[in-house]
Amino acid sequence: QVQLVESGGGLVQAGGSLRLSCAASVSNFRSYTMAWFRQAPGEEREFVAAAWRNTGYTYYSDSVKGRFTISKDNAQNMVYLQMSSLKPEDTGVYWCAASSTIFLSNLRNSRGYNYWGQGTQVTVSS
Repeated sequence: QVQLVESGGGLVQAGGSLRLSCAASVSNFRSYTMAWFRQAPGEEREFVAAAWRNTGYTYYSDSVKGRFTISKDNAQNMVYLQMSSLKPEDTGVYWCAASSTIFLSNLRNSRGYNYWGQGTQVTVSS
C-alpha cells in the first residue's frame, strides 16, 4: 500500500511562489510515476505536472509550463512542485498522485493513477 502526504499549501498573493511537497511511503519509489493534479471550485480535476518513472522526465500542462517545476527525489521518496508567478486561476486543491503501471499515453488522465494524497489547498489572491 502506497501512502502519499502533501504539504506546503497556503495563501499567497498573485506573482508569489509556493512549494508543495509530497512524501511517499513506498519501496522502489524510483519505479513510480509521480504527478500533481488540481481542482478549482466548480471545475473538474486537471493535470498539472508529472515526473516519469525511472527516467524522471517531466511533463506539464500548458497552463503551468514555464512557471511550475516538478522534481522527484528518489533518495528521499519525495516529489515537489515549485510554483512561481502564481495567478488567481491557480487556486484550488492540489493532489499528489502515483502509479507504477501508467502508460505514457494516459499520463494526464487522473484515472491512470491508483494512489492519491489527501490534497492541500492553494489560494492565490489578486
